[in-house]
Formats: sequence, structure tokens, C-alpha cells
Amino acid sequence: MSQAYDDQNVFAKILRGEIPCNKVLETEHSFAFHDISQQAPVHVLVIPKGAYVSYDDFALNASEGEIVDFTRAIGAVCREMGVAPGNGGGGFRMISNAGEAGVQEVPHLHVHITGGRRLGRMLPKAD
Repeated sequence: MSQAYDDQNVFAKILRGEIPCNKVLETEHSFAFHDISQQAPVHVLVIPKGAYVSYDDFALNASEGEIVDFTRAIGAVCREMGVAPGNGGGGFRMISNAGEAGVQEVPHLHVHITGGRRLGRMLPKAD
């Protein structure tokens, strides 16, 4: 069973305008803003406007329009932030954490776009 959506999560409050953010992009179905806990020179969060907890929830339940819009919003953010390799940028990392074992902190689907410097290994090798 998937985790229930909590409409009081911080990203839902940002979408409703209850909490301010530094907006990067807004489309019909997606919203992107700078992460307040920046981990790289570029660190932007891209979220769908719909009530989706994680990527698997989104992939199974979102409309085709939402999926296409979200995917294109991610690409637009990468280009706009200057990290898209095909657009002169040095590259980026896209991360979406899901569930407790995935260390998801906010129960609203979000993709971290990080870049602007060489990034270390994604995960340490298991012992």
C-alpha cells in the first residue's frame, strides 16, 4: 500500500502560497524552486502540482498530460540553470527519494536537480 498524501506537507503549502519560495519555473502541472538546503551551486526542486507522494505513485496515477509536463519541466530547469550537458552545461544529477528507506523527508514527489560542480559518487559502495 502506498503512503497517504498529507496536504499539510511543506510543498503543498508552497503550492498554495502559504510558504514563500524562490521560484525557478511554473507550468500548468509543475513547479520548480531553489532548495533552501542547497547541496551544490545549483540545487532546484521540481514538483508536480498534483497530490503525489512518490515517483511510483505519480507514474501509476498521473495523467499523460501531467507526466509529459513534469518531464519537460525537469528538462527546462536543467537548461535554465545551465547544467544540461547538451546545452553547454557540465552535467547534473537528478534524485528522487521515496519512502523511509529512500530517506524521503517530504511526502510529496520531488526531484532534486543538482549541479554546477563535479558531484561525488551517488552512494558509497556496500561493505
